[in-house]
Amino acid sequence: MVYDPVTGQTALYRSPSGMAAGIKFDHDGNMVVTEGADFGGRSVIRTDAKTGRSTILAGLYKGRPFNAPNDLDIDERGRIYFTDPRYFGYETIEQPVSGVYRIDPDGSVHLILADIARPNGIALSPDQKTLYVAELDPLLSDWRIDKVPQASGAMRLLAYDLAADGSASNQKVLVDYGKETGPDGIAVDSAGNIYAAVSAASRLGVRVYSPDGKEIAFVPVPDVSAVTNIALATESDRTWLYITATKGLYRIETRIHGEAR
Repeated sequence: MVYDPVTGQTALYRSPSGMAAGIKFDHDGNMVVTEGADFGGRSVIRTDAKTGRSTILAGLYKGRPFNAPNDLDIDERGRIYFTDPRYFGYETIEQPVSGVYRIDPDGSVHLILADIARPNGIALSPDQKTLYVAELDPLLSDWRIDKVPQASGAMRLLAYDLAADGSASNQKVLVDYGKETGPDGIAVDSAGNIYAAVSAASRLGVRVYSPDGKEIAFVPVPDVSAVTNIALATESDRTWLYITATKGLYRIETRIHGEAR
C-alpha cells in the first residue's frame, strides 16, 4: 500500500506483493524490498522509481533459496544488509542458518552473521560503525502451529561493530527482553537513538533506546495485538515515526529532527 501524508489517502501500490516485509529506498530513490516465504519471492528486489520495473538483487546464496528475507538497511556506499529468518511458510528451509547478509554494489552476496537464533529488524548507526539487529526467536518455524504448550527463545536487541569493509563482529546485548516478546522492526534517528517495535503484553508499542541500550522514551500503540515495523520520515525539519500494526498504520511526530541518513 502507499499512504499520502498530505491528503491522508491510502491506495494500492502492488498486489500481490511477493510477501513484502522490509522496505527501504536507496540513494537514487528506488524501492528495495525483502520478500518473504509462504508463496513469496524469498528474495531482495529493487523497483526502479521511474519505470516501475523490478530487478532481483539476491535470490540465492550458494545456490540455495533464502529462508524468508525479512528486513533491511542500506549504507552510504549502497551496500544492502538484510536478515533471513523464517516465521511461517510451506517451503522447505534450505539455508543452514538464519543469517544476516550483505549485498555489495557489484551484486555479490555475503553471509556476515550466523550467531543470531532468529534475526529480524536491522539498522545502521548514523556513523555507519554499528549494526543493530533485533533477535526475535519464538522457537517455531511457523507461528501458525496449533495452540499447545510453547516457549520462546532469545529475545534481544543486539549491536555489532561494523568495519569499513562491511564485516560485523563483537556482539553486544543492548537489551534482553527475557521471556517477553522481543523487538521486531527497528530504526535509528540522527542522534543515534534506536526505535524498536515491541509487542510484549506488558507494554505494547515502540521503545526508544540510547546507543548504550538505556530506554529513554516509550510510544504506546492503541487497540492492537502486535506492532511490526517502523520508519522515520523527515520533511521541512519535522520528523515522523511511522508504525505498522495489526489494525493499521500509525504515526507520531518525534522530538529528534532529521533521519539518520
